[in-house]
Amino acid sequence: MSNLLIKNVNVVDAFQNFHGDVYVENGRIKEIGQDLNKSNVEIIDGNNLTLMPSFIDTHAHFREPGFTQKEDIDSGSKAAVKGGYTGVCLMANTWPVCSNYEVLNAVRNRAKEVGLTDIHQCVSITENFKGSNIEHLNIFKDDKEVKAISDDGVGVMDSSIMMKAMEVARKNNWVVMSHAEDKTFSKIDMRMAEDLMTIRDLYLAKVTKAHLHMAHVSTVESINAIERAKEEGVKVTCEVTPHHLALDSSISNYRVNPPIREKEDVKTLIRAIRKGVVDCIGTDHAPHTEEDKKNGAPGMVGLETAFSICYTTLVKENNISLNKLSELMSRNSARILGMNKGLISVGKDGDMVLVDLNQRVTVDREKFVSRGKNTPFHGREYYGEVKMTIKGGNVVYKA
Repeated sequence: MSNLLIKNVNVVDAFQNFHGDVYVENGRIKEIGQDLNKSNVEIIDGNNLTLMPSFIDTHAHFREPGFTQKEDIDSGSKAAVKGGYTGVCLMANTWPVCSNYEVLNAVRNRAKEVGLTDIHQCVSITENFKGSNIEHLNIFKDDKEVKAISDDGVGVMDSSIMMKAMEVARKNNWVVMSHAEDKTFSKIDMRMAEDLMTIRDLYLAKVTKAHLHMAHVSTVESINAIERAKEEGVKVTCEVTPHHLALDSSISNYRVNPPIREKEDVKTLIRAIRKGVVDCIGTDHAPHTEEDKKNGAPGMVGLETAFSICYTTLVKENNISLNKLSELMSRNSARILGMNKGLISVGKDGDMVLVDLNQRVTVDREKFVSRGKNTPFHGREYYGEVKMTIKGGNVVYKA
């Protein structure tokens, strides 16, 4: 934790936009203003670039333990800070599945060792993703660091099990992250597979009063159902991915789950962002080896490209404000995960990102620091480059 003064920047978060300085002391934001002067501190001249709160990802896969040929906590964390992220929520589909303390502590210890990002590791909803037993959740009930549970990648098919899990989650103040996919429809109609499960989980959240978080929402019907549920007072938040905002089926058929959707779905998701229905952006960073992709593994890497894709697609092309983008990528994600980040305000962690909004960036998968090179965005040009990532007042990435 160091003391750092960042001068001469455009400070932008969910609520503010002004030119000035930010001072970080002992890892937290201590003072915000203009013409700040401090002695015996590190000073960064921001050269009129934009300073935003670092990004927080509600949905990523670092593949450790079990699949470290695809990614590990070290390479994943490096990809995160290169993309401006200092907080990441990892899914439980490791091997073994994160259903016990052996796996959970292994990830936590490794994350501390690497030290680049604050990592929250999800615990699985059902033991070992088998879909039938939630008894293992009892061992985590006194653990204040557990924030969310998820069977992402698989989903929970048994409705009564999902309801019981929501009841446990409500008691423990956990978020239930839902991978909405009714497997009985997966080979027939992936739209119905998502929509039916979304509607089921919203109904169960209404009954149990649990905090439900819908992962990677991608269809008109699902986002409309979430909007209705919010109007009815259901405690639901939701994320969309950069690829479901920037791509549609007419320009890409890259294999992801849920699939790239139609133009109308994309328009509806962007409309839902404008209306405040969408809470945050989750990258669903899913690294795979080249061989796994050739064999049909769904997913793409996303941490290193998310900001430029979202800035270009939402702010430049759809006139959504930079404040709104900061709310989606930082403030709301931090609130959902209970992290003391996401705003540039006194008392928050000194986690910030310096971006050049005018810089054009061509996506080059060969330059990714992630082990995964799987992306449909290779060769595409976007605006907005992450120049520096700061965590707790320390520079953890510099372009």
